[in-house]
Amino acid sequence: MVLLHLPRTHISLCNHFSLFSKPKTPTFNIATTLHPILTSKLFSAPKSTLSASEPIPISQFSGTHIETPQEFETPIEIHPEFETHIEIPLEKLFVPPETEVKYTDTGALSTRILKGSNILLSKYARDAQVNQAEFVKSSVRTEDCPSDGLPEFALVGRSNVGKSSLLNSLVRRKKLALTSKKPGKTQCINHFRINDSWYLVDLPGYGYAAAPQELRTDWVKFTKDYFLNRSTLVSVFLLIDASIPAKKIDLEYASWLGQNQIPMTLIFTKCDKRKKKRHGGKKAEENVQDFQELISGFFETVPPWIMTSSLTNQGRDEMLLHMAQLRNYWLKH
Repeated sequence: MVLLHLPRTHISLCNHFSLFSKPKTPTFNIATTLHPILTSKLFSAPKSTLSASEPIPISQFSGTHIETPQEFETPIEIHPEFETHIEIPLEKLFVPPETEVKYTDTGALSTRILKGSNILLSKYARDAQVNQAEFVKSSVRTEDCPSDGLPEFALVGRSNVGKSSLLNSLVRRKKLALTSKKPGKTQCINHFRINDSWYLVDLPGYGYAAAPQELRTDWVKFTKDYFLNRSTLVSVFLLIDASIPAKKIDLEYASWLGQNQIPMTLIFTKCDKRKKKRHGGKKAEENVQDFQELISGFFETVPPWIMTSSLTNQGRDEMLLHMAQLRNYWLKH
C-alpha cells in the first residue's frame, strides 16, 4: 500500500452548502468535444490510499435496527463481476461542509470515502435508513408542490436512464414509482414522502418522451422553474447512463444546473452493464471518467458523484448516506 504524503491544501474544503459546484466559463465546446475522451489527467495525481470500493453498512449510521416490511425487496448480493473500482486523485474528492479531513501519522488520508463515489463521509451521515415511503401528490406547477417545508431531493435524467427503477431500489419497493418500457412516461413533479421527514421527487425525463413537442416544452419550463424557485430543494440528483458514452444533452443539463448555482450530485446508472463494441464497448468506470473529464470545464470544484445499479443495488446505501449528510446539514443551517 502506497501512503500519501501531500500537504493538506491539496483538498479544497467546501465551506458553504451552496458552493458544492461553482460553475466557471467552459473551456471546451460541447458540440466539438462530445466524443469520449480518456486522458491521463485523472491518474496524474497521487491517489487516496482509502479505496472507494470498501462498503459502509448503512445500519452503522441509522441509529437503530429497522425491520424490513415484506413488501420491500430482499437485498441482492453483488457479484464480483459487477463491482466497479476507480482510483480517485485527492483533489477530485468531494468534501461535504464541516467535514474534518483526517490523516494518519504517516500523512495518508484516513477519512472514509463512500463506496463507488468521490464523496467523503461526514458527521452528518445519520438516520439514512428508509423505513417508510409513500406517494403524496403530482404537480405541474412549483407552487402546487407540498408546502410543509420538508427537505427534498430531485431525481432527473434523460428518458430511459432508469430513474424509476433507481427510486424503487432506494426505498426497496418494487412498484412505488411506476416503471414503463416506454421512456418518458413521467409527466409531472411527483413527490414521495420518506419517513414522514423528507421527500424524493421524481421529475420528467428529458431528451425523448413520446409526447407532443408543446407538452415536452411545458415539462422543460416547469422543471426549470422548480429548480430555480423551490426553496426546500436540497440537491438535484442528475442521472447519467454509465453504460454508454457521454451524451451532449446530459452535458448541457449539468452545465445549466451549474450556471444557475443549483446544488447537484451526478448519479451514474446501469453500472452493471457494458454495451457492445458498436455502442462504445467501454466499461462503466471508463464512461464515468470520460464524463468527469468533459464536465470539468464547467466547474471550479468537482461535483459529487456515485456509481449505481438498480439490478445489483450497487450505490443504494451510498446514495442514502449522501442524502442524509446533505439533509442533516441543511436542516441545521
